[in-house]
Amino acid sequence: MSRFLIEVPHEAEMVACARAVRLLLSTGSHFLTHADFGCEDGEHTGWIVVDVDSKEEARAILPPVYRSQAKIIKLNRFTLEELDEIISQHKD
Repeated sequence: MSRFLIEVPHEAEMVACARAVRLLLSTGSHFLTHADFGCEDGEHTGWIVVDVDSKEEARAILPPVYRSQAKIIKLNRFTLEELDEIISQHKD
C-alpha cells in the first residue's frame, strides 16, 4: 500500500464551505470524516491522507462531484542513508 494526500478545493463563499464539508462528512467514510480544512485561514481546501493501492483508489474515495478537481499526491519519506546516497551520486 502507498500513502496519498488528497487535496480537494472548493469555492470561497462561506455557504460553499459549509456545503463541501457537509457533503464530505455525510458520506460516512472514515477517510472523509477525518479531513482537515483551511477555510478559517482563507484556504478553501480540504486535505485527507489515505493508505490505498493507487491514485485511482484514492480518487474513488471522494464523492463524484469532487473527483475531477481533486489533486492526488503520492507521499514518500526518505531516510538519511537514502539522502546520503543521492547526494553522493551527484557530487561534482
